[in-house]
Amino acid sequence: MIAARRAPVVNPARLVAGIDLGSTGMKMLVTDETGHEVAVAQVPTPWRSGPGGTTEMDAGELLAAVRTLVTTAAGRVAAVTDAPIEAVALAGMGETGMLIDSHGAPVAPAYAWFDPRGADQAAAFPPRLRADFAGRTGLPLGAQVSVAKLAYLRDQGVRLDRARWLNLPEFVATALGADPVSEYSLTSRTGLLDQDTGRPWPEMLRCLGVDETFLPPLVAAGTPVGLAGGPAASGFQDGAGGFAPVEWLPANVMGAILTVAGHDHLVAAEASGGLPPDHYHVSLGTAEVLLRVIDGPLGFEARCRLAEHLINEVRHVVPGKHVLVAGVKTGLLLRRVLQTAGIHDRAGRDALDAAAMSIPYEGGLPDDAIEVAGARNDDGVLKLTVRADGVSPAEVFGAVLRHSNDEIALLIEAMDRELPAAATSTLTGGWAGMASVRRARAQVLPPMTASTREEETAYGATRAAARLLSTTPPMIGTAP
Repeated sequence: MIAARRAPVVNPARLVAGIDLGSTGMKMLVTDETGHEVAVAQVPTPWRSGPGGTTEMDAGELLAAVRTLVTTAAGRVAAVTDAPIEAVALAGMGETGMLIDSHGAPVAPAYAWFDPRGADQAAAFPPRLRADFAGRTGLPLGAQVSVAKLAYLRDQGVRLDRARWLNLPEFVATALGADPVSEYSLTSRTGLLDQDTGRPWPEMLRCLGVDETFLPPLVAAGTPVGLAGGPAASGFQDGAGGFAPVEWLPANVMGAILTVAGHDHLVAAEASGGLPPDHYHVSLGTAEVLLRVIDGPLGFEARCRLAEHLINEVRHVVPGKHVLVAGVKTGLLLRRVLQTAGIHDRAGRDALDAAAMSIPYEGGLPDDAIEVAGARNDDGVLKLTVRADGVSPAEVFGAVLRHSNDEIALLIEAMDRELPAAATSTLTGGWAGMASVRRARAQVLPPMTASTREEETAYGATRAAARLLSTTPPMIGTAP
C-alpha cells in the first residue's frame, strides 16, 4: 500500500526531493527549496524473511518498489504544479548494500543490517584484525557490520574480487543515473574504512581478498554524482532478468541532479540545521539511535572503549565532523509487539498508544510480571517472560519501552565517560508520534523536545538536495 499526503501548491519555488530508504518503508518527499512540502509517497521495503531471522532483498524487487515510489510521488507533484524536480538526494539505512559486477548488475541479494548471517565469519577473522577492528573502524565487530556479510558471501562462493560494493542509497542512485560512489557516512558503517585516515583499511581488504577498487571513489555527502535518467542509469529489471535503462522516469524527474545524502539517522539529525555539541539527537525508527556530533575523531583507544558498549565513532554527513552513534533495537521490538497483537494499521497503533497511556509508566502489574530482553544492538530478538495473568498488549508495549530505557541509560553512561554530559535532546522518527513513547523517553533523556515532522530523514535529504541548487541555475527543460 502507498501512503501519501499532498498540499496544494501555487507557483512554487524550485523543487527538490529526498528519498529515504528505510528498514520498514521507503519514502519520497518533495518540497520547494524553502522546505514547504509539495507531495510525499511511501512504499514498503521489500524484504524477504527466511528461517532464523534471515532477511534479504532482491535487487529487482527493490528497484520495482523504487519505480512505484518515484512515479507516484512525481505524479502527485505533476497534479499540482508544472515545475520540475531539480535535485534528488538519497539517504537510507547503513550496513545493507549490493555487490555489483563490472556491468553494474547485482551478484547477490542485499542482507538486512539485522540479519544474523556473518556472525561466524566475523568471529573467525584473524586475531590481530579482531583486536584492532573497533579502534580502526569505530564499530564493534559482529554480524551487523557489512564486512561480516561480505565474508559470509565469500564463503558461499561469491567472488568478491570480481565485484564492487555499493551501500543501498548509492546503489539506488546509480540505478537512477548516478556514477558509482562511496559516501563517507554510509561507508563508515561497513567496517571497511579506517576512521583516522579516511581511507579503506588495508588489513580488512586483504582479509576479504579484495583491493581498494572494491569501493568506488569516496565522496562527501551532498556531492553531485550525476543526473536522473543520465547515461549511467540502469534501474529496472527487464523481463530477461537484466537491467534496462531507466525509461520509466517521469518527465518532471528526468535531468534532476542526484546526490547521496548519507546514513539515515545522521541525515535526520541535520534536518533542521547543525546540532550543538551538548545535545542528543534520538531517532526512533526500526533502530533507535542516539547521536552526538563531535569535531573530529576521538582516536583508537576511545573507539575501543566505546565499542565495548556497542557505541560507534564514525564520520558524519557534515564534512570534517564525526559522530558518536549508540543504538538499540527498540523499533524492531515494538513492531513485533504490534504484529503479535494483530495490529497492522495506524488506527490499531493509536488505540494501543491510548491504552498504554491509561496505565502508569511503571505498568499496572507486579514488577516481575513481564520480563523483556532483546533491545541491545547485537540482539534484536524479542524475548518475553510472562509470570502473571492480565498481561495486555499495552502492558507488553510499556515493558518493552522500559527495557529499552534501561539499555539507553547504559549507553548514556558510557558516552558520558568520554564527553561532557549532554544538556538537551530531541526525539524524532516514526515512533516519536506515540505519547507512550515520548513519556518513556522523557524518563531517561535530558530535557527533551519531540519533532512533529513525520519524514525527518526524507526532509533532511531534501535539504541536501536544496543545497545543490545554490550553485545550479534553474532547469530550462526536463531532459538530461
